[in-house]
Amino acid sequence: MDMYDDDYWYFMEILNLTSKNENQTNITNPGYVVDGLVPLCPKMDVVHFGAKYLPPFFYINFIISILGNGLVLYIIYKYEKLSTVTNIFLLNLVISDLLFACSLPFKAVYHASEWIFGRTMCKLVSSLFSVGFYSSILFLTLMTFDRYLAVVHAVTAAKQRRKAYAISSSVVVWVVSLTCSVKELILHDTRPDPKYDELCEDLGYDQNSLTKWKLFGYYQQFIMFFMIPLAIILYCYIRITVRVLSTRMREKCRAVKLIFVIVLTFFICWTPYNIVILLQALEASYSTDCPSDALDYAHFITRNLAFLYCCISPVFYTFVGKKFQNHFMKLLARHIPCLKSFVLVTDTRSQTSKTTSCKNPYMLTDKTSVRMLQSVS
Repeated sequence: MDMYDDDYWYFMEILNLTSKNENQTNITNPGYVVDGLVPLCPKMDVVHFGAKYLPPFFYINFIISILGNGLVLYIIYKYEKLSTVTNIFLLNLVISDLLFACSLPFKAVYHASEWIFGRTMCKLVSSLFSVGFYSSILFLTLMTFDRYLAVVHAVTAAKQRRKAYAISSSVVVWVVSLTCSVKELILHDTRPDPKYDELCEDLGYDQNSLTKWKLFGYYQQFIMFFMIPLAIILYCYIRITVRVLSTRMREKCRAVKLIFVIVLTFFICWTPYNIVILLQALEASYSTDCPSDALDYAHFITRNLAFLYCCISPVFYTFVGKKFQNHFMKLLARHIPCLKSFVLVTDTRSQTSKTTSCKNPYMLTDKTSVRMLQSVS
């Protein structure tokens, strides 16, 4: 009975709004009269699905991101310097993922009940969510391109890869991300709803304008934040793999395997979500019927997979590298005494390997070209 009561009050609100509009004008433009049924799209099952499964996933993502990215930040502060290009990019990636993660608890509360944080926070959280999401994928792409320069074009990159290059590149990424997130700041607003209480959605414009903005967002996500980054990442890692296989480095097999894992993980986490985005865009472009429930469910599931990748990407990109593994072991050894001997042995082997490679003149060229691969091998 409650469901029918909700539908009744929802219908009465629409009827009251229609009556107010008719009282404001005595002339009806026949061009706006449509002969036919206007479909109402019941999405209660989809809403209940989101309210049940999304909040726990958002909270888990938030905790994982805070712990993992916080650990990366501490290791950078404790053992590394921000004078290197890689660490500057990594720091920006961590910041972007933390911005994204900090919006997740607000999203979790919203999906579980309603928007309770006010109009200003609605716009702010939606914007931070998009800025963090967009900048994360752009910084991952930038780090891949920088790794390609350092490995494939080692001699040229050694002269150009300076601190100013890293800072200017990071500024460009932030500007692009902020620009692409302006629509969330403009369109997102709050309004009361008889069925779902307080909403924080794309509001304030007519349905035709909102549909156009939605299509723009779909294609922007698919082309600019998936197809272009994917093409760059595939090209860069293919060239890196070819370069590594042509060297005399003993660990090249391990490096190639890790490159394969990085590309495969990116593809698995991002491809399903962006395929759903493309299907939703095509459906909105060519169909006037209610959006498919199957696509709504698929959007929830695949989006969470992409969100998880954003939250763990700094940890994934750092702790597959030997250098950060050693830093992490040193950090653990400070609190677990039995690990101190293992850390000393690891440091000794690392120093011996460096000395040997410097004494071998035939390894100098290989060592220069694969220096950046130490972050993934």
